[in-house]
Amino acid sequence: MTRTLGIIGSGMIGGTVARLAVDAGLDVVLSNSRGPHTLTELVAELGPRACAATVTETAQAVGLVVAAVPLGAVDGLPADALAGRTVIDATNYYPQRDSAIAALDTGELTSSAFVQRHLGASRVVKALNNVFYRHLLTLARPAGAPDRSALPVAADDQSAKAEVIALLDVLGYDAVDLGTLADSRPSQPGSALQAFPYMPPLPEGISEEEIPQWIFQAPAVPAPAHRIREILAATS
Repeated sequence: MTRTLGIIGSGMIGGTVARLAVDAGLDVVLSNSRGPHTLTELVAELGPRACAATVTETAQAVGLVVAAVPLGAVDGLPADALAGRTVIDATNYYPQRDSAIAALDTGELTSSAFVQRHLGASRVVKALNNVFYRHLLTLARPAGAPDRSALPVAADDQSAKAEVIALLDVLGYDAVDLGTLADSRPSQPGSALQAFPYMPPLPEGISEEEIPQWIFQAPAVPAPAHRIREILAATS
């Protein structure tokens, strides 16, 4: 497995993945749409294993890249520079933020298939999109730990999927194989595997308006692979 991870997007998920990677002994190349100069503080915090680059430089520097950007910004990813690379699609589709995308609203495509359509020469793998960033950081455990959590993974390319499963293992997670990109719906927002498996049950009487704040404050709850499979079986 590669020892250097590229990350496009330095927000909550991108920054968290960078921290997990550095803690696991990987080097990271970070980038965002605003330029390397805006990443000085984050790089200093992460230490000598981290550096900043432009988005294109990040895409060209490594073979494994995490795309942790809003789905509406996917068309800004450098498809040519990412050609031949494995791209972890950590995006989620929120119409109110990303503007309506007809192919997703009608169910014609999953969001990961939409990303693959833009990155036609890349090997897209859906992962790291279904868990709240604070929980992603705190639930990481060594291999074999009894309270190790699992994250869903989907891809059309089996070797790319295996590469990402190996990365998740290094970052502190087991994996549950959902199948192809077309099978990745259970990890999308509003679906069975999105966020809630890694939290306590919702309090009784909580209103829809109160849920976002509750999620932010909720403690992380380990969700091992067998639990993720149980949820999938119950909703299939």
